[in-house]
Amino acid sequence: MTTPITKPRRGRPPKAAAKSRDTKAELLRSGLEHLTENGFASSGIDKILKKVGVPKGSFYFYFSSKEAFGHAVLTSYANYFEKKLDACLLDTSCPPLQRINNFVEDAKQGMTRHNFTRGCLVGNLGQEVGLLPHSFREKLLDIFANWQSRVATCLKEAQLQGELAKEADCDAIAEFFWTGWEGAVSRAKLEESVQPLDNYLAFFIQGLPK
Repeated sequence: MTTPITKPRRGRPPKAAAKSRDTKAELLRSGLEHLTENGFASSGIDKILKKVGVPKGSFYFYFSSKEAFGHAVLTSYANYFEKKLDACLLDTSCPPLQRINNFVEDAKQGMTRHNFTRGCLVGNLGQEVGLLPHSFREKLLDIFANWQSRVATCLKEAQLQGELAKEADCDAIAEFFWTGWEGAVSRAKLEESVQPLDNYLAFFIQGLPK
């Protein structure tokens, strides 16, 4: 996978290692909030830096470019989201299909908590991929493939437990789930309502081969 050059440029170094780690984490958090709400292509870094209180010169001590920063934010989000997925999809105290429902319920709570100003960073970037540096395309595809494999594993467990037909193509169904899910999230943001998520889940479950 092609990744941007990440060698830091010259900038004022932090006074202590702990300070360096905290500042970088704050930049990533601020970047996640800003990029999730506003996208990447139209976003400058000034507002992100202002919120954290970091001068532009110091920014380049941590990240070589806006592109490198975007990749770091995307990686941080993907790691965070994988943990959320695993918390739901690997919960053996629930039947497999209920775990997918639990994931949707968690997503509904998150969108409501942020007043529908944020959706899925990966989905948002996918919608503006034509405006992004080409290095983002392969990274986004890899993340989606990772998420699909997690849902496919859950669906295969559903097969073993008799919730899903043995002949069902779990990999194809998992790909379908994420393609539809990203659209449902965008519609939920537009309507400022969780109803599109509920509707999508209901039709997804109803359409599974039993």
